[in-house]
Amino acid sequence: MRARRLAIALTAVAALTLGACSGGDDAAESTAEPGSGATEDSGGAEGTLRIGIKFDQPGLGYQDGSEYTGFDVAVATYVAEKLGYGADQIEWVQAPSQQRETMLQNGQVDMIFATYSITDKRKEVIAFAGPYFVAGQDLLVAADDDSVSGPEDLEGKTLCSVTGSTSAQRIKDEYATGTDLLEQPGYAECVTALVAGTVDAVTTDDIILAGLAALPANEGKVKVVGAPFSEENYGVGLPQDNDVCEDVNAAITEMIESGAWQEALDEAVGASGYEPDEELNPPAVAACA
Repeated sequence: MRARRLAIALTAVAALTLGACSGGDDAAESTAEPGSGATEDSGGAEGTLRIGIKFDQPGLGYQDGSEYTGFDVAVATYVAEKLGYGADQIEWVQAPSQQRETMLQNGQVDMIFATYSITDKRKEVIAFAGPYFVAGQDLLVAADDDSVSGPEDLEGKTLCSVTGSTSAQRIKDEYATGTDLLEQPGYAECVTALVAGTVDAVTTDDIILAGLAALPANEGKVKVVGAPFSEENYGVGLPQDNDVCEDVNAAITEMIESGAWQEALDEAVGASGYEPDEELNPPAVAACA
């Protein structure tokens, strides 16, 4: 399988201190073929590394034509380079939330960086490296709104979240039973409603909210409350049978210690004014199980 063939690529780049993931699986649905060798912009490994990300999360994983930006993309690129893959050897693959486990199991991707929370249930079918970020459910409100400092302040107010998300319902069930809920197809629509004054707040993970707030169209209009009330450990999804978890963890650790992690976070969401919880971030990378 793809994960087993990573060791072959590692042999080709023995000078590197970290392992590699091969991108050459004939069963994968992508039409891209592994490269025949390193190019001017390539690393030492051969082939292609297929990385699953979100395509529609500004500040995290976002596709704009042929460009891919965001914190998840930056961390994934750093890890890939440490595994011996240059930027031209990365194939970005859209990884919708409901398809992530299946994509790893079927070999459609080698790894996934897509606001992918580490849970015991998911670890029954896939493996995780990381975490590389610890997020928390939070609120986005109007920049001049000082009436909301936490979910309990939403009593009698209108809260927006995306259709199918449990975040808003959790607030209504556990914090403010009198909250009115409005569902929208995506978070961008929720932010539009917030700016227009149709809703009082938007809820999901804090870094996702920060990415939305950092968009030029939203700068100065909205803010992240900064009082997270959950803990979500974002990990790197890997096939359960893999040989690279420790190498990925080593790359994440190096990125944190070098300062590149903070630089990537600032570039991705710094314009929002958001600052993650210093007690949780940068995170302590867990040992591979």
